[in-house]
Amino acid sequence: MGDKAHTHPGAAGRATAADHPASVRNVVLVGHSGSGKTTLVEALALTAGAVNRAGRVEDGGTLSDYDEIEHRQQRSVQLSLVPVEWDGIKINLLDTPGYADFVGELRAGLRAADAALFVVSASDGVDGSTRMVWEECAAVGMPRAIVVTHLEAARADFKELTPLLAQAFGGDDPDAVLPLYLPLHGPQAPDGHAPVTGLTGLLSRKLFDYSSGERKESEPGEDLLAELEEARNRLIEGIIAESEDETLMDRYLGGEQVDVKTLIEDLERAVARGTFFPVLAAAPAAEGARQGIGTVELLELITRGFPTPLEREAPQVTTVDGRPRELTPCDPAGPLVAEVVKTSSDPYVGRVSLVRVFSGTLRPDETVHVSGHGMADRGHEDHDVDERVGALSAPFGKQQRALTHAIAGDLACVAKLSRAETGDTLSAKDDPLLMEPWQMPDPLLPLAIQAHSKPDEDKLSQGLARLVAEDPTMRLEQNQDTHQVVLWCLGEAHADVALERLRARYGVQVDVVPHRVSLRETFADRSAGRGRHVKQSGGHGQYAICEIEVEPLPGGAGIEFVDKVVGGAVPRQFIPSVEKGVRAQAAKGVVGGHPLVDVRITLLDGKAHSVDSSDAAFQTAGALALREAAADARIHLLEPVAEVSVLVGDDYVGAVMSDLSGRRGRVLGTEQTAGGRTLVRAEVPEIEIGRYAVDLRSLSHGTARFHRAYARHEPMPAQVAEKVRQQAAAG
Repeated sequence: MGDKAHTHPGAAGRATAADHPASVRNVVLVGHSGSGKTTLVEALALTAGAVNRAGRVEDGGTLSDYDEIEHRQQRSVQLSLVPVEWDGIKINLLDTPGYADFVGELRAGLRAADAALFVVSASDGVDGSTRMVWEECAAVGMPRAIVVTHLEAARADFKELTPLLAQAFGGDDPDAVLPLYLPLHGPQAPDGHAPVTGLTGLLSRKLFDYSSGERKESEPGEDLLAELEEARNRLIEGIIAESEDETLMDRYLGGEQVDVKTLIEDLERAVARGTFFPVLAAAPAAEGARQGIGTVELLELITRGFPTPLEREAPQVTTVDGRPRELTPCDPAGPLVAEVVKTSSDPYVGRVSLVRVFSGTLRPDETVHVSGHGMADRGHEDHDVDERVGALSAPFGKQQRALTHAIAGDLACVAKLSRAETGDTLSAKDDPLLMEPWQMPDPLLPLAIQAHSKPDEDKLSQGLARLVAEDPTMRLEQNQDTHQVVLWCLGEAHADVALERLRARYGVQVDVVPHRVSLRETFADRSAGRGRHVKQSGGHGQYAICEIEVEPLPGGAGIEFVDKVVGGAVPRQFIPSVEKGVRAQAAKGVVGGHPLVDVRITLLDGKAHSVDSSDAAFQTAGALALREAAADARIHLLEPVAEVSVLVGDDYVGAVMSDLSGRRGRVLGTEQTAGGRTLVRAEVPEIEIGRYAVDLRSLSHGTARFHRAYARHEPMPAQVAEKVRQQAAAG
């Protein structure tokens, strides 16, 4: 920010417990998969002195030693925290996965952070999902900056990319997205590409050369001055436009020279307010270098331009019974209010909770109150219990460094909170409080599983409970109609990670089976049936005869039972028995084993025996009568239909509507929304949208979102119903 000539690692390098919220910065790194977020975090840690040139921490291991699953998947699948220190400021770097399936980890990172660093690959540009996250940050006023990586790639061109960044992120004010530095290129290689060797500071008019492995300051040559001045003047105008001094622009346009100190102060305030979004550049460090290109500049931006936790408005807090509670923002001496933003399992420590402290001070070995998060519909039970906090620590790769405390505004890992899950609130046991939960994406891809063997079956329930406790974006369903165990995930990669965690962490091997939707049956027309259950085999026999009529009812009517017996043909005490038998058979189904619905069953006549008739006999006769009526009738198979709402960019509306129609969907209408998007509303059979979460992502290049909700059951087309019956018969 101020173009200081740093040539040494910052302060202590490795972060310890912060003593005041003003000395903390919480920064989340956002960007698509492969944009270089994790590499950038490691470069920042190297520059800050937290790791050595080999990327190793002092006590062994590397920053990338997070998760065996990540190594196998060759991508980040979870939120990770890397705390470093620079100029006396503790910086909590939150590295998030870039793949859309792990957006829940991204949302947790946004919740824990006070500013966002958008990492954009110079060779790939800005994708649609990154734009959507930018809009989410804009909606809550989160300060943001942009870092361009992969400048060493053959197609990389920082000068061409910066106006595209302004177009993608600037909205109505593209002059609020401007570079603070320009890359400095070395001699051209044989392939025509010139490697990045340093940066030119626009405000300071200084060169910062990293080619020797250390950041060295010098004056720019004559060949750079024209480009530098053009970019510098535009940056100054952009900064002044955001200045709180309304006279500054007129003075500048009138020819007054604005001093660099004033410009930097205005820039820092505009960045912290979230009204100006600087663009920086980063490139790999030279062989054996102690500083990556652009890392010093980025650390300066974070420490001087990004807001402290004191400047963030905390989420709403209530008592556990729902009464609002006013708190002084980020007060270390205030009531304890902390939130679990991530839950993970360590094979040696057990459950580890990553916690953001919003008020008060969290200390090891104290008893806290754990308040639930209201996601019981996803298999996460609400909590209202006291628990003892274990050790506090700061993670560094696989290492955990002990902390003496965690004050308001800081992040820490907490061991041995056996009941707390992601989204839960920690507060004082004598003053229990509850934070408003953050919005989680709906898991819309069903994964039906079953235990691979009997030993796996014994461990499955506990393994699934621990799995969903770690991941609030996952929903566990025990479907009572299909008798399937279903994990609802965000996508195929999310599902793969869930299966791998079940196997590797919890020792549970499962098989994936085809997901079945909850079908129903109903009568297409009126039919009659006679149930005769007569047996005589010594002693009391069994005797019951009943005659029924079945007629269809409108959808949603359920089962209606009517008694029209006259003359006592079926004694009054056995009429409830007939109804019980009929309803039991209806629940089992009459043709394909699917529950029977939306019919009126009328008991017309029957016969009884003074000795051999019984409750059980008439239940059996009622069931037989219903089966006989079904044998002589046309039975419709009913399928569930979902109301589907798709929010998609205008460029993909036609493709989405065509795809929905191909799924036997009925498009009900469209509605224009902000940001060049359209909301498409349709009704689609659920059997056709089992993989829609995956297919829509491919169709819209990751830019569309959809929501589904059960609408009703309706008759399935004859040819589709026949196919379903054949598949069921084949096993």
